Amino acid sequence: MKILWIKRLATAVLFAAAAMTASAQKYADGLIDKTVAVVGNEVIMLSDLEDEVAMMRAYGMMSDKKGRCEILEEMMQTKLFLMQARLDSLAVNNDMVEGELSNRIDMLKTNLGGEEEVVKQFGKPIYKLRQEWRQAIEDQNLTQQMQQEIASKVPELTPYDVQQYLQRTDVEDLPMVPVKYQLSQICIYPDREAANLAVKERLLSIRERIINGERFSTLARLYSQDPGSARKGGELGMASKSIFWPAFSDAAMSLKPGIVSQIVETPDGFHIIEVIEKKGDMFNARHILLKPEYTSEDRQKGFHVLDSLRTELANEALTFSLAARFYSEDPATRTNGGQMADPNTGSSYFEIDQLKPQDYAAIKDLKEGEISEPIESLDNEGRDGNLVYKIVKVDKIIPSHPASFSNDYTLLLGNAKQELQMKAIDDFIDSKIETTYIVIDPMFEDCVFERDGWYEKFRKAE
Repeated sequence: MKILWIKRLATAVLFAAAAMTASAQKYADGLIDKTVAVVGNEVIMLSDLEDEVAMMRAYGMMSDKKGRCEILEEMMQTKLFLMQARLDSLAVNNDMVEGELSNRIDMLKTNLGGEEEVVKQFGKPIYKLRQEWRQAIEDQNLTQQMQQEIASKVPELTPYDVQQYLQRTDVEDLPMVPVKYQLSQICIYPDREAANLAVKERLLSIRERIINGERFSTLARLYSQDPGSARKGGELGMASKSIFWPAFSDAAMSLKPGIVSQIVETPDGFHIIEVIEKKGDMFNARHILLKPEYTSEDRQKGFHVLDSLRTELANEALTFSLAARFYSEDPATRTNGGQMADPNTGSSYFEIDQLKPQDYAAIKDLKEGEISEPIESLDNEGRDGNLVYKIVKVDKIIPSHPASFSNDYTLLLGNAKQELQMKAIDDFIDSKIETTYIVIDPMFEDCVFERDGWYEKFRKAE
């Protein structure tokens, strides 16, 4: 069963907009546009379909006859949702629309290198692009609201409903629950204060050299630890301030072009910044990034502490939970006995791809209750994380298995409810096809549509 959830439109307006420009030019050059489908009072033009095809081509997906048939069916289904949304007087969420428009314009400015480049690329001012794209985003918003409205009418399920879902679902069709780990850790950080002081001194020395006449770009190539910008002399390119850490963008926006900032600290490390150009809430700047560096002595000290703790734990001189509370330097886990939790979900269970590679390598061959050797790993701070030394205990392993009522009720409840929601949306589409005035151009009569109701809607030859 295939259900139209409008996901593609949410991420594809930029591609569609580019296609719109090309399509408009194409039909202006003499090709004849025509109506390929009428859905109620909504019309789909051949140019509309070709815009969608161009967008799919931009995604690297097929765009032959079969592809066009699929796209046309999806477009017609979208019109059914839009018609019902308007009948139900659903209101567009203007704040969401404006936010989405602004995000996409900012993305374009960043990708293309500023407002002037956007205008050059599309041949239209920004305000005109916003006007043209607004309707597509409004339609997206209404369609999503309508789908949510239909799905929300599905009643809440009981454990009995979940059992019924299990009984009618073949075992091979049940979701497979991947292996999960429950873990605890004890973390020791290297001497960050000393390392931070050392890196600041290095950065101040570099700043002094720039002020005394050396080129910022040359020193960025030599010393910056941001590989993406270092090879370009530290230059970041014109971009919206929203994509940077607040401390970085605040410092950059406060600088006059050509002035070198004081040291700026972000979760990525320590920076000095030189602004090249500012336009509105965008800027182009150079920066030099240095990160704290640690010595083999730091590693030896950290590993020594952890080895000693590991010995005491093996001798049962203290429990892991108690050791974590007294010795771990990780504020996120020490208060709960070292138990790790996914920062995104709050769950204490981790699938393999949710673990840092260093952590998984340390525990992949361990059994429940065993403790890893000391390892170097990263915490959850900043984009790349900060260096930390740790030992990891495997508290529990849940092997991979088909979802079961006793162990995976929440997962099965969600799947069962989604099944009903999908059926509700499916029934809505079929019902609307049957009762709505729809005419499809015979040029698509060879299409293999997913829904049989479309085949009765082809325009008869006159």
